[in-house]
Amino acid sequence: MTGLQSLRRASASPRRRELLLGGVAAGLAACQREPPLTASRTPALDMKRLDAEVAVVAARAAPGVLGFGLMNLESGQFWVRLGDRPFPMMSVFKLPLGAAVLSEVDAGRLRLTEVLTLTDKDLSPPLSPIADAWPGRTTYTVDELFTAALRDSDNTAADVLMRRIGGPGAVNSWLVGKKVEEVRVDRYERELQPEALGMASFRAAWKGYAAFGAAIATVPPARRHAATLAYMADPRDSATPRGMLGFLRKLDAGELISAASARRLLATLQQTPRGADRIKAGLPRGAAFAHKPGTSGVDQGLCAAFNDVGIFTLPDRRSYAIAAFLTGSMAPEEARAALFADLGRIAARSVG
Repeated sequence: MTGLQSLRRASASPRRRELLLGGVAAGLAACQREPPLTASRTPALDMKRLDAEVAVVAARAAPGVLGFGLMNLESGQFWVRLGDRPFPMMSVFKLPLGAAVLSEVDAGRLRLTEVLTLTDKDLSPPLSPIADAWPGRTTYTVDELFTAALRDSDNTAADVLMRRIGGPGAVNSWLVGKKVEEVRVDRYERELQPEALGMASFRAAWKGYAAFGAAIATVPPARRHAATLAYMADPRDSATPRGMLGFLRKLDAGELISAASARRLLATLQQTPRGADRIKAGLPRGAAFAHKPGTSGVDQGLCAAFNDVGIFTLPDRRSYAIAAFLTGSMAPEEARAALFADLGRIAARSVG
């Protein structure tokens, strides 16, 4: 279930040098089906180490299913485990959403200074400090919503931005148009989260952890469990490790958004306080990591999604895309985070 594939080399373009000199490692070019092997100025990935050490982590993760991918952004060489298996993204979807939003800004169809007014129909389930603050505050700029969604993982901010640019269908169409494969955004958070727990449609009275938790408790446990299993198997709102690496490489290669927008996106992701105990905890000191974690709630001991994806840049400015997805885990959060920290250590040892 592991694989070595070579992709066409991404040239060290002025855009790439600009992003690196700005202190943030940026993205990826497209995955190719049958590309030629090319030379690389950076060391080749240690495939034997990845084969052996990731297998050990995957065994520890059982009965959870672990998907993982690592890519050298200079050469395009990459390694994957369960690379073509779809995994539920949870908040990882905010990464392609953020790129789609900035694409609209680049096109002049959206301004970061535009002010949007929230009503009760705009509120989404936790995590959402913006929903918690409503109706005390009802207006936000696109810029504020972007930061809240990408840095703080605010679900209301993400849903409002997605609606503003045309909804999930518009995001999916943008991904298709950019030839991003195996990454799907199909629902708003206010749709996905209740559906994944067998609940009725979200309503404003459920905003906040206490109210949402009380609403969850009214659903019979067997129905919640069946809904969670269905969510884990649903191809909607999913990504494969291979597909996420492809998205990140296109971002790095300048094929998705402008250089200024890429800097903004990656800088915002680098500022997130979330997921610091996952892959980031295993990276060497001095490495920069622009990443988006994603996590489902735990119901009856089952965690449907525990993820972390992004681009890390070593002190010598070598950059790598990394994607880790875990579904169906019964382990406590600390143990799941420790698995991902070990993946970060394996990645650092495998890049030379």
